[in-house]
Amino acid sequence: QDFAIPLMIGGATTSRAHTALKIDPHYKAPTVWVKDASRAVGVAQSLLSRELVEEFMARIRREYADIRERHKDRGQGRQLVSLEHARGQRWQGDWANWQPVSPRQPGITVFDDYDLAELREYIDWSPFFNAWELAGRYPAILTDEIVGQQASDLFKDACQMLDRLIDERWLKARAVIGFWPAGSDGEDILVRDQAGEHRLHHLRQQVDKPVERPDFCLADFIAPAVDGELRDWLGGFAVTAGIGIDAHVAAFEAAHDDYSAIMLKALADRLAEALAERMHQRVRTEFWGYQPAEALDNASLIDEAYQGIRPAPGYPACPDHTEKGKLFELLGATERSGITLTDSYAMLPTAAVSGWYFAHPESRYFVVGKISREQVLDYAHRKQWSLETSE
Repeated sequence: QDFAIPLMIGGATTSRAHTALKIDPHYKAPTVWVKDASRAVGVAQSLLSRELVEEFMARIRREYADIRERHKDRGQGRQLVSLEHARGQRWQGDWANWQPVSPRQPGITVFDDYDLAELREYIDWSPFFNAWELAGRYPAILTDEIVGQQASDLFKDACQMLDRLIDERWLKARAVIGFWPAGSDGEDILVRDQAGEHRLHHLRQQVDKPVERPDFCLADFIAPAVDGELRDWLGGFAVTAGIGIDAHVAAFEAAHDDYSAIMLKALADRLAEALAERMHQRVRTEFWGYQPAEALDNASLIDEAYQGIRPAPGYPACPDHTEKGKLFELLGATERSGITLTDSYAMLPTAAVSGWYFAHPESRYFVVGKISREQVLDYAHRKQWSLETSE
C-alpha cells in the first residue's frame, strides 16, 4: 500500500530480533522496536527531529544489521523429531494406579461480586513495578539503591488509589469456575458436560531430547479415555476485576490525568491476577479439594509451590488462542461473568484471566515451541481446519 510513515513496534509478543529479521527488511520507512510504551515519546521525538533522525536511524539500522548477521547461520534452531517419535517420548503417567480426586463441587460455580479487600492480600506486586519500567522484585524494590525512591512513591500512590477503589466500589470482580469428567485421547482432551462431549485440542513438543526427558503435551496429564469412559477430571476458570473500569478511566482521561488512568488499569490487572490466584487456591482446598490441607503464604503462592497448574489458552503450553472459545462455551463465561472475547480471542475487560485447571501432581508448565509441518497438518485435521488456517 506504499506506506512511508515511520513504524514503531512494541508489546509483550514482539522483540528487537523479530523486528530486525522479519519486519525491517520489508518496510522502506524507519522501523523501530520500542521496548515499552513509556519510551515511545522519546522515539517519536527522534523520528520527528530533522537534527536527530538521521543519526538515530543510522544507529538503529546498524543494530538491526548486526542482529541479522548474528542470526543468519542459525537455521531452524534446535532439531525437531517426527511427530511419531515425539508421541513415543510422551510423558507417561502411572495410570493403572491413578486415583483422581472427584471435585467436591462439580459443574459450574459463579461468584458475582468477589470481595476486593480480600483480593488485595493476594496481589503480586512485582509485575506492577515492571509495568512502570522499574525493574526489581517486591518488596526489595522499595529499598533498592537505584529505583527505591521512585518505587516507594509509586507504591504509595497505588495503595491510596486501591483504598479508594475498594471503599468507593469503582470495580466489580466476578469469577466462574467449572469441573468436568475428562479423558485424554492422544493430544486431545475429551470433557463431558450436560450438553454432551467436547474435544479440546493441544499441541506436543517436538524437540529432540534425551530419552529421559519427555516431549510434553497438556493432554499427557489427564488419564486416557478407555472405551468411552472418562475417568479423570479437568477444570476451567474465567475471572475479571475490570467490571466498571471504563467509566473511571474515561473520567481520568477527560481530566487529562493519564497517570491515574494508567494506575487504575494497572491495579485492575493486578486484582484480576489476584482473583485468579485466590480462586486456584480455593479450588485446590475447597471446590475440587485435592489439597484440602494446603497452607501457603502469598510468597509461596506467587512461587507456585502448590500441586497443579492453570495454563491459559494462548500461553506457551497451549498457544492456540482459539481454544479459549471452547473454554468460554463450557463455562458460559460471557453470560456468567460479563467477559467477552474479541474476534482474535482477546478478553474484554482486559483485566481478565482465564484458563484450565490440571490437578495431577506431576503436571507442569512447559513451552511447546517450534513444531513441524507434520504436526501442523495433524492439527488442521483434528481441528477440521484448512492447512492455511492451521498455519
